[in-house]
Amino acid sequence: PAMTTATTTDTPAYAPKLVVFVDGSVYSRSVCDHAAWIARHTGASVELLHVIDRRKLASPPSDLSGSISLGARSALLEELSNLDEQRSRLAQLHGRAILEDAKAVMDEAGIENVSTKLRIEDVVEAVTETEADADLLVIGKRGEAAHFAKLHLGSNLERIARHSKKPVFVASRAFKPVKRCLIAYDGGPSAMKAVDHIGRSKLFANIECHILIVGEDSKQNQQRLADAKALIEAGGHKASGEIIPGIPDKTIARVVDEQGFDLLVMGAYGHSRIRNLLIGSTTTEMIRACLVPVLLFR
Repeated sequence: PAMTTATTTDTPAYAPKLVVFVDGSVYSRSVCDHAAWIARHTGASVELLHVIDRRKLASPPSDLSGSISLGARSALLEELSNLDEQRSRLAQLHGRAILEDAKAVMDEAGIENVSTKLRIEDVVEAVTETEADADLLVIGKRGEAAHFAKLHLGSNLERIARHSKKPVFVASRAFKPVKRCLIAYDGGPSAMKAVDHIGRSKLFANIECHILIVGEDSKQNQQRLADAKALIEAGGHKASGEIIPGIPDKTIARVVDEQGFDLLVMGAYGHSRIRNLLIGSTTTEMIRACLVPVLLFR
């Protein structure tokens, strides 16, 4: 009988993956710079994604009823169809140019494992289909209309943050190396997930982490703070913390500004949409008020 030799193969190490949304806005450069910084510290691969909303490609509905002759109506329909094809072709050329520019930024930063993808669909559909094998989504705070709506968030940001099951990194207008991060902690599931992630992540190895609980200085909050601090320190990271009374969104924004933090980490959208509709969302207010990037966990 033939002899068989047992062989062993090393299991390849798991490599994290970033999905980076680029749209050609003034935030795109910052999005790429932040993604490159994350990839450099974690060894993650990068997928640059540009999404073309198919609803914006179609011509507006036209009323072709009335006294238009059959031949004229058919000719007009043909012209509208040709216009749709032209609009779609130009949008795809524009999208590919945006991806090429983003890829050039990643190449300049020395990030090697980079791919590009162009999709024509709703952005929420794109998130659902691309995040399955992703560890983190990166997006700009505002989109292509940033110059015209400085007080409003990007139209896709909240939709992505609400629907994504993965952490979302919201890039600020300009990139700045992160040395200190503030963790807004309330003991809830999403905040606990954030602390656990930080404790395990290479990204935070050389970042000073400060945990902030906004509320009463009670035994329960003191225990929450101690537990969160211990979890981060167990990963070999530096951690400190404090409890401050006040209104969460205003207090967090003030601490970020006064103490010069470079990154805010927090749980995202912990309450129902109905409640947010009535009294606003702390998450949305934080993203709007803070000039630093925000890392969100669901």
